[in-house]
Amino acid sequence: MVVCTFSRMLLATVLCFIMQLGAVLGAPAAVAPIDMETRKVAPLASIPSAPRFAAYWDAYVSGVTGAPSTSDVNGYNVLILAFLLTEGAWDNAESWTQLTSAQRSSIKSSYSSAGIALMVTAFGSTDTPTTSGADATGTANTMAQWVIQYGLDGIDVDYEDFDAMNSGTAEAWLVTFTKQLRTQLPQGQYIVTHAPVAPWFSPNLWTNGGYLQIDSEVGDLIDWYNVQFYNQGDSEYNTCDDLLNTSGGQYPSSSLFEISGSGVSLDKLLIGKPATTGDASTGYMDPSTLAGCVSQAKSGGWDGGVMVWQYPDGNAAWIETVRAQSWPV
Repeated sequence: MVVCTFSRMLLATVLCFIMQLGAVLGAPAAVAPIDMETRKVAPLASIPSAPRFAAYWDAYVSGVTGAPSTSDVNGYNVLILAFLLTEGAWDNAESWTQLTSAQRSSIKSSYSSAGIALMVTAFGSTDTPTTSGADATGTANTMAQWVIQYGLDGIDVDYEDFDAMNSGTAEAWLVTFTKQLRTQLPQGQYIVTHAPVAPWFSPNLWTNGGYLQIDSEVGDLIDWYNVQFYNQGDSEYNTCDDLLNTSGGQYPSSSLFEISGSGVSLDKLLIGKPATTGDASTGYMDPSTLAGCVSQAKSGGWDGGVMVWQYPDGNAAWIETVRAQSWPV
């Protein structure tokens, strides 16, 4: 609590009121400084090479503490906890902070032994950092420090500030944010990924270039893209052809191989899909159909991998089916 003493000076009164207001409203707890030795306490898993198979986890699952058992996510090599917001950790990211250090170390050890990287995802659909005026550098510093403090392997940037992308302010913000993340989370030691919606790779649709511009400026700092080929309209990315070869429609040149044709490294593009119809509004493919698309893409020289939203619908059985025709589990 902030206590103010009487003062006849107007300035002092105003400053005191501001201090009181801040105490009432509150703010996310500060993250303790982390020195370089602390980074070495929990060795990070090796960064997965292509193909990557990544599952997000935001849903509540009764009886699961911290992270699912590795047997429940067998077939994946990345699990991503959701969400780290500008105001702090929520949902399963918050649950991770509520474990003891020993519990987190035990889970990380089992995941490392299973070859599964454990990450956190930032922002999501409810957070609009650019439109809300969040400072890109400061936000990156805070989030990177959170990753270090809680012993995770890296951070995924699930940026969904659509107003900012439409107005042309998203690109510069994300470039600055990504560069600053990498000053705190060095390549080869930590994973940094992005999760753009597929249409943001469409050429000539976005004021300042969308994700093609972001990739041209900081693509070398991003390990891979968890591309969201869903929630983009009823007619988008529903067949193997418009998912892989020719998107057409409202968002031309945003299929997998068209994105690569625009200059994005093919092995950094993951096909992102919802696990069930209940996990997204559009873009669902049943796992067997998706398996056929994945096989076609592999035959075309792609080895990026698959992302799913989300566990537990996208469990070990789901990814086993999806990988069956290409990289069997």
